[in-house]
Amino acid sequence: MSNIETLPVPIGPSAKPEREPPYNLEAEQALLGAILFDNEALYRIGDALRPEHFYDPVHAKLFEYAARMIRQGRVAEPIVLKDKLSDDPGFQEIGGMEYLAFLLASAPPLSHAPEYANLVYDLALRRQLIEISAEISTSATNREEVASAQDVIEHAERKLFSLAETGQANAGFTPFATALEGSMEMLAAAYERDGGLSGISSGLDDMDRRLGGLHPSDLIILAGRPSMGKTALATNVAFNVARRYKYEPTPEGGRKTVDGGVVAFYSLEMSGEQLAGRLIAEYSGVPSDKIRRGDITAEEYGMIRDAALEIQNAPLFIDDTGGLSIAHLAARARRLKRMHGLDLIVVDYLQLVTPAENKAGAGRVQEVSEITMSLKALAKELNVPVIALSQLSRQVENRDDKRPQLSDLRESGSIEQDADVVMFVYRESYYKGRAEPREGTPEHLAWQDEMDQIRGQAEVIIGKQRHGPIGTIKLAFDENITKFGNLARDDRYGGHAH
Repeated sequence: MSNIETLPVPIGPSAKPEREPPYNLEAEQALLGAILFDNEALYRIGDALRPEHFYDPVHAKLFEYAARMIRQGRVAEPIVLKDKLSDDPGFQEIGGMEYLAFLLASAPPLSHAPEYANLVYDLALRRQLIEISAEISTSATNREEVASAQDVIEHAERKLFSLAETGQANAGFTPFATALEGSMEMLAAAYERDGGLSGISSGLDDMDRRLGGLHPSDLIILAGRPSMGKTALATNVAFNVARRYKYEPTPEGGRKTVDGGVVAFYSLEMSGEQLAGRLIAEYSGVPSDKIRRGDITAEEYGMIRDAALEIQNAPLFIDDTGGLSIAHLAARARRLKRMHGLDLIVVDYLQLVTPAENKAGAGRVQEVSEITMSLKALAKELNVPVIALSQLSRQVENRDDKRPQLSDLRESGSIEQDADVVMFVYRESYYKGRAEPREGTPEHLAWQDEMDQIRGQAEVIIGKQRHGPIGTIKLAFDENITKFGNLARDDRYGGHAH
């Protein structure tokens, strides 16, 4: 099984039939004994082990109660645990207090605890793998099932990813105490972080202040009419997150993000080279149209080269595959998280993602509904925010006030329902600039004054926010380098709520 078998165990090895799922009760007993003997053992075994990894349900409860008490700063000892489990028939069946005394008396040395924990965890993964394999085999051989082979692969990959990331393919119910612990960890992180954000900083102060940052598991829809700058805003946010990326190593050999993040950018309309060109323009300050034409000075070329050297190592991964299906998009995101980590997904844009094979041709509203539901599920599965860009219907152009609203979303019902946040990008100067009166008239002078006031400004309208207020955020926008930024103003809080 592993070199763990050479370590001392409280009882001799148990004989198991060949078809029985792999487990080792003696290793579970040894680990629990070590924790009861010295509570410090819990901190030596890392955070991967969970109660559900124990084969014996009584052992699982013992571990759950002991771990909770120790993490609360209390002493986990047999007498207290006996009270916790006094109503459990299984606990009484295996001996009650006498069993706890046996675990304590036969505890192995503290240094062996991590080895026993590794064995318990490894065997739990093996049992899960057997279950997943059986499920795949049943689905693959049953031709009467509606699911296609591609669906079976997608389902299997999702379960295997979950198993690799969390040690559980099927999460099931989460005890309230566990959920509360996670919520308190987020609160503590927000309290310690500069600016008090509970999510990832977008790099735009007013937006962070209104949203509290970009939150894990949230689906954020960023919508706008063509030329409003939604791709520019998404690119700016993605780059701001990637270039701030900092991490610290974990005891298990992985990485824990402490600032910024690793970003996956699905650019379904623009090529990776075009996207990189925009970022170079933004970072160097050289207008993107000059870069595209090659009409630059030696000084500007030096600025571009320096900018490229500075940003080339930002963990921004671009996938510009056209017509990407939602299943392939999810599979690639899982793979990226396994290989490099992942903290933010951007999809540009929603209507260019294709549905799963069995959903194609079901009508556009149903297809978009399937895609938004899948993106929300992916955000929860990978525990990262997903920003999905969306087109708006042309009805905006027919109104005098062209500020977008929720009803302007194409196939709006499903998008609005599944999204945690819906934001619209609006630039009044775009419309005002196309309504220029004849020069020399009083109207033209008034128009010029108004243009001077609104040029270089953009609005991000929050039309829906599940966990906070709606309202409008004013940002600076430089058309030459397609860059959004913080708007300099006397009002340091900015924006206004509705």
